[in-house]
Amino acid sequence: MRHVTAPRALAIAMAGVAAASFHPAALLAQDETSVQPETVDPRWRATTIYFLLTDRFANGDPTNDRSVGREPKGGPLRSFEGGDLKGLTQKIEQGWFNELGVDAIWTTPVIENVHGFVEEGEWGRTYAYHGYWPKDWTAVDPNLGTEADFAAMVKAAHGKGLRVIVDVIANHAGPVTPLDPQWPETWVRRTPACDYQSYAGTVDCELSFTLQDMRTDSDAPVTLPGFLIAKWRKEGRLKRELAELDTFFARTGYTRAPKYYLIKWLTDWVRDYGIDGFRVDTAKHVDPELWGVLKKESAIALAEWRARNPDRLAGDRPFYMVGEVFNHGLLANGHSVGAAYDYGDRIVDFRDHGFDGTINMGFPAHLAMPLPALYRAFDAELATGAFAGRATLNYLASHDDMASYDQPRAKHLESAEALLLAPGGAQIYYGDEIARSLVIPGTRGDATLRSVFDWRKADTDDGRAMLQHWQKLGQFRKRHPAIGAGRHHELAFKPYTLARILNEAELTDRAVVAMTAGTTGPVTIRTGTVYPEGTLLRDSYSGEIARVLAGVVHIAKPGRVVLLEAVE
Repeated sequence: MRHVTAPRALAIAMAGVAAASFHPAALLAQDETSVQPETVDPRWRATTIYFLLTDRFANGDPTNDRSVGREPKGGPLRSFEGGDLKGLTQKIEQGWFNELGVDAIWTTPVIENVHGFVEEGEWGRTYAYHGYWPKDWTAVDPNLGTEADFAAMVKAAHGKGLRVIVDVIANHAGPVTPLDPQWPETWVRRTPACDYQSYAGTVDCELSFTLQDMRTDSDAPVTLPGFLIAKWRKEGRLKRELAELDTFFARTGYTRAPKYYLIKWLTDWVRDYGIDGFRVDTAKHVDPELWGVLKKESAIALAEWRARNPDRLAGDRPFYMVGEVFNHGLLANGHSVGAAYDYGDRIVDFRDHGFDGTINMGFPAHLAMPLPALYRAFDAELATGAFAGRATLNYLASHDDMASYDQPRAKHLESAEALLLAPGGAQIYYGDEIARSLVIPGTRGDATLRSVFDWRKADTDDGRAMLQHWQKLGQFRKRHPAIGAGRHHELAFKPYTLARILNEAELTDRAVVAMTAGTTGPVTIRTGTVYPEGTLLRDSYSGEIARVLAGVVHIAKPGRVVLLEAVE
């Protein structure tokens, strides 16, 4: 299901803007703390996550480019392009993500996908390069590498202080192809087609003609598919896989229904490798009760892994789970009712089913609002409104949002500022940082959003200039969780100046930001009472040092933004 922009969201938001005061808000002590019941860890609420299509990011092992007979015979950008886990590990070790200020890496699914291709109507011949057509939930896809490669990637990320979030699927298996058999009818349904008019028409239905919809609503025990048993036997791991299943079902008492097999297989990636979170694909198309069990079992699995690896990653956080719920998000986006999703005949709050938050699918449309109004509205939603205490992820572009913002990348500098300085979590889509174009001639459908990362462009003068802008913003955001999780205060409008203050869960932080693009010469920045008189501040963007005098600081040569922080 593709993204549909909802005009209703902007109408509601702009109505609120018209009624709001445009005078800078006073900094009141009680405004600095906003802790709600069951509040998500503020570090996850302020997170910066880098989302990448593993096949399109970096090729570290050309020998696996044509695994299992996959040839480059798909439509434009619809075959495998060579990216793999070794390539990702190399970029981790080189510091690419740390220099961007990234907190966590989100990879597309790494599980083994169907080996064949599908004729996707007008989009043309397509291979499973994207990872969303599962064949075997227990194995790494051979085009991406091996389990040893996956383990090395996670270990390298943890060694750099980065969390790893893996995209997971429970809604469907991949398509039937001449190389990939149909799953048994006890596991999947092929009818009816989803019409999205009700809960059943969104969940208990086939999402696409290319997919086999898993019967996640069923509690009936099923036997393993014969093709999977044969595959495991051929690979020499049948006995081990069967023994692990016996152990899981004996411990949990769950029936051997499809959904519980899936939960076992998905949580093994946590238990065996210590991944830190899941991004859940097609979350609204699965019975929500499954997600609650998945979160519970994932937390158990991560605790077991951490007990075996006590020194692996400092500052442990709870297991993180964020959902893709199309037509849902802040400011009444799409089918949102408060923070819940309205199916038409049933309202579901995914926070009640294990999710720490959902992706803010409306952010590209929200950027039509003036930035002060947008930030003010987000603060109200995230601090005291329906989304209070929850995690969310804002984004400019994504792999299947055909309404991604600024697809020609004409506004790449201001886009970076709008995203990385917004309240809430931030999702960087691979190539945002070098203005990777989302308009690729000759492609059809969502392939235009999924080009190969151009590492040569990153090493040009223009590429380095763009990258440096993202790095400065990202590193400042990483040092200051108040940017994403703190309360928002407006200090001035010429230039537009804001403060973010966080005082929560033993985490205190504050920062001041001024939007100074187009400014020439010295500029005076109001800091109000954010910092005591005489405090020495650094502009993280230009490197200038200034002292607070009478509630202001003077910056001689500002850049596009001024990013103020106290000098330690």
